[in-house]
Amino acid sequence: LASSARSSMVALVSASVRLVFAMRFSSRLAAVFRISSCSAWTAKSAIIEARAAERVSRSSRTAPQPFANVAVSGRAGAAVSYALAQVGDAYSYGATGPNAFDCSGLTMMAWAQAGVALPHSSSAQMSSGPSVPQGQLAPGDLVFYYSPVSHVGIYIGNGQIVNAENPSTGVRVTGVFSMPYSGAVRIR
Repeated sequence: LASSARSSMVALVSASVRLVFAMRFSSRLAAVFRISSCSAWTAKSAIIEARAAERVSRSSRTAPQPFANVAVSGRAGAAVSYALAQVGDAYSYGATGPNAFDCSGLTMMAWAQAGVALPHSSSAQMSSGPSVPQGQLAPGDLVFYYSPVSHVGIYIGNGQIVNAENPSTGVRVTGVFSMPYSGAVRIR
């Protein structure tokens, strides 16, 4: 019984790790780092190697382009384009570029490209424009997270934001609801 339970647990861990790789990494990386062993140590080693490969890959990535079916123009287009061009840059608390940003530093500099001055504080930026309901988000809108507000990103369309998330991930594109949503404002 103990051996059977152990083997079931090992199979479950192995399947879970495969699923994480399939979801988190491109199919190319998933194929390279596929876990076929039943060893938890092998799984841990593969995760460490995959994370290192992801960091190397992130440093050479080009910024994703706005989605073709999302119209981004004018000042919002300038802000979105600037922010997307920073994807892969590092996160550093208090930084405003050009090679590292914190969340409000990225949004502040992105909107500065459009001629809009924003404060360097996510909570202060929340009062920089009229509130926007979730269902009416448009590219360029500032999206805020947590309570009290302590994080901000720029909506880019199709349910995604670009944001300087944390020291582990840096500037990246992620889902608009990947963190506890607090609200959004439209910059005019």
